[in-house]
Amino acid sequence: MSAPEPVVPVGGPAHGRIRLIEPACTSCMLCVRECPVWCISLDSHTEPDPDVPAGARPRTVNVLDHFEIDWGTCMFCGICVEECPFDALEWDDAHPAPAEGSLDLRHGIAELA
Repeated sequence: MSAPEPVVPVGGPAHGRIRLIEPACTSCMLCVRECPVWCISLDSHTEPDPDVPAGARPRTVNVLDHFEIDWGTCMFCGICVEECPFDALEWDDAHPAPAEGSLDLRHGIAELA
């Protein structure tokens, strides 16, 4: 007798946590605004765009300073992943690590990368 086929949950395969692809993030804030429980925080600053050709009008780009997800609040709904127009967020197979306190459930750029 063969092993039973794994059950795929309604809505697709199982997933773990959300992963940040930092170089793709433009700090557009769509993930923050679309999150129904406001578990994402993001801070950035602007800098002159180094890729502007000589003689062109100066432009600025957003530079990501802080990105944090509070796993104690997150519903794992995936709206942030779906709404990110730059594919800077994706599902990861890993799960958030257990924590001793609620502050330990807040993961920043280093933990999300």
